[in-house]
Amino acid sequence: MTNPHPDAPHTAVDSRSDEHAAAIDPVCGMTVDPAKTTHHAEHQGKAYYFCSAGCRTRFVTDPNAYLGTKPFPAPSATPGAMWTCPMHSEIRQQGPGTCPICGMALEPEDPSLDDRPNPELVGFTRRLWVAVVLTVPLLLVSMIADMLGLRIVSPAMSPWVQLGLTAPIVLRAGAPFFQRGWQSIRSRHLNMFTLISMGVGTAFVYSLVATLAPEIFPDTFRTHAGMVPVYYEAAGVVVTLVLLGQVLELRARAATGRAIRALMDLTPKTAHRIGADGSEAEVSLAEVAAGDRLRVRPGEAIPVDGVVLEGHSSVDESMLTGEPGLVPKEPGAPVTGGTVNTTGSLIMTARAVGADTMLARIVRMVAEAQRSRAPIQAVADRVSGWFVPLVVLIAIATFVVWSLLGPAPRMGHALLNAIAVLVIACPCALGLATPMSIMVGTGRGARAGVLVKNAEALQAFEKVDTLVIDKTGTLTEGKPALVAVEPVNPFSEAELLALAAAVEAQSEHPLAHAIVTAAAARGLTMTKVQDFASQTGLGVSANVGGRTVVVGNAAQMKRAGADPAPLDEVADRHRRDGAGVMLVAVDGRLAGLLAVADPVRPAARGAIAALRHRGLRVVMLTGDNQITAEAVGRAVGGLDDIRADLKPEDKARIVGELKASGHRVAMAGDGINDAPALAAADVGLAMGTGTDVAIESAGMTLTRGDLSAIVRARKLAHATMRNIRQNLFFSFVFNGIGVPVAAGVLYPVAGILLSPMLAGAAMALSSFTVVLNALRLNAVKL
Repeated sequence: MTNPHPDAPHTAVDSRSDEHAAAIDPVCGMTVDPAKTTHHAEHQGKAYYFCSAGCRTRFVTDPNAYLGTKPFPAPSATPGAMWTCPMHSEIRQQGPGTCPICGMALEPEDPSLDDRPNPELVGFTRRLWVAVVLTVPLLLVSMIADMLGLRIVSPAMSPWVQLGLTAPIVLRAGAPFFQRGWQSIRSRHLNMFTLISMGVGTAFVYSLVATLAPEIFPDTFRTHAGMVPVYYEAAGVVVTLVLLGQVLELRARAATGRAIRALMDLTPKTAHRIGADGSEAEVSLAEVAAGDRLRVRPGEAIPVDGVVLEGHSSVDESMLTGEPGLVPKEPGAPVTGGTVNTTGSLIMTARAVGADTMLARIVRMVAEAQRSRAPIQAVADRVSGWFVPLVVLIAIATFVVWSLLGPAPRMGHALLNAIAVLVIACPCALGLATPMSIMVGTGRGARAGVLVKNAEALQAFEKVDTLVIDKTGTLTEGKPALVAVEPVNPFSEAELLALAAAVEAQSEHPLAHAIVTAAAARGLTMTKVQDFASQTGLGVSANVGGRTVVVGNAAQMKRAGADPAPLDEVADRHRRDGAGVMLVAVDGRLAGLLAVADPVRPAARGAIAALRHRGLRVVMLTGDNQITAEAVGRAVGGLDDIRADLKPEDKARIVGELKASGHRVAMAGDGINDAPALAAADVGLAMGTGTDVAIESAGMTLTRGDLSAIVRARKLAHATMRNIRQNLFFSFVFNGIGVPVAAGVLYPVAGILLSPMLAGAAMALSSFTVVLNALRLNAVKL
């Protein structure tokens, strides 16, 4: 294969008359043989040929993007798209630009699959090469030749040669620094570019004047030989080193967005849609609508969220849960877009498409979390507010002290040390310390099934000492099965189950699903109901065939006028075995009970032990009765407290009481009845198998839906906050040591001075080091 001429337009097939004429792949521009390639597609009556399945998929997804006059379509920014600063999320504007606070380039706010290089990175890289090419001979003329005893140019010509080499570096390659520095002064938000532009500008302007009019300088500026020294190499090398630091930092920052792109890449670009006549067609994912029937072949990613209609297979859901292992799928089972079908062929019905899919919601949540601010960042913000003005004052003081007390040439030493102070003081590292760790940490969590809504939740969870957990769906599987039907005369088992199932068919509670499933399995007919109502924390009721049927707990029975006492002994026996009991009343009369067992999650006991090992006190709150709750407590072991027979407001009240007693509380739950407690806790943990209300009320969502995910969330919180503290410590120590050394405090005792060039190198590496340390979170084992 060969690349076509870069200016050649895309065509389906070359114009040669030979039936085996070569075709141009409209996606990548490669030349392919239509007779040999197996990848082809038809669009508007034309045949197009491709070098690979990947190119074909991209073409089918959006043909118009590849049928222009250029072989490589250049995507542009979405009109009206919002851009934001990675360090100051409050800065938002339409289109790219620079942050008025810190001077950094803005980044797109919305996640995108576009993996093109950052325009700022491309521009800075080009400027860096220009600066490097000119800095090497600049150093040779100004320093290296003298050190080696060589005379490349005469002393009289040396300043002019250095000027010729330095001017393009400072005025061309370093132009963005001066633009941003001036902008920072105008907006009164002093930042690193203020210091860089002041330091470099001072060195360059001084050297320029010394070259053009050396006679105006007094003796305090002159060397022992009577020459006025110039510092072009300081200005040129500092610009080069700062450019290098910016390029390294931008490359490292680009890695923080890979977590989102990796998530977005999980979704296939096309789907196999089955028409009303049974025919199949490959369509773009954008064309899939809720209700469409789709075929998912072995090895393909499931395109959207939906339910299996036909077929049996196993699906790899590791992208959703963070855990390896295959999940069996059969008719009626839910499937999630982005998970991978492994063995069998499935036919599914699309339920959620586009922005409504679970994967799209995960991407949005991760993107929002990466832009959020942790409370600990306030420390860096307060320091940055007075840091730059303080550095300017220190630089002025340095100049004054050295000009009065320094060795000859006093003014030269004063100027260089003041410039070194300006250059080495980098508030950028301080500002990056928290945002970079948050961006990487939340991305790492997403890959492990821990979705963080905001950075505040991550910081709060690290400090939690008490974990409050719901029973159903958290400690237990949340997929209960009916184990007993105990009718009261004159009701039969079938009649009792049919009436209860008719009512529970309107409910989304897992226990209700078990009853409905059992009734369907026995072939019972469920009468259509009217006036269905849910009494939160009590049960449900409805009119079934003219009779009022109430299903719920003992309090619900009393409310309906039915005495639950005759079934107390039977109910307690089932509860001691760990089953949940639902009483049924018909027209105000006790009709019987249904016992439903919800098995304890296999990993619950180990997870409880791991959480206690990490310093958490574990409390179970449940709306179930005390006997069943204690049976579950015995099965999982390690619970510090068990509270049962609770209503939603009781759970929220207990969480409030724990907080009032000085505890930092996290609440884990998955149901609507858990939402008040999730919102009341310091951190809410929504199990991903739960309801939208629970997920919206929580600060974190655990997609796996069991307690092992809480252990991973705890590890993530500890690792991320530890990383932030490391970054802040490094930034404070670097500036705390670097600024005094640059000012020359070590000169009287050790004769050590820090040149502006070394100061520039240290400053550039400080920001890069902070970003690299944040990227280490990608390797944290959760």
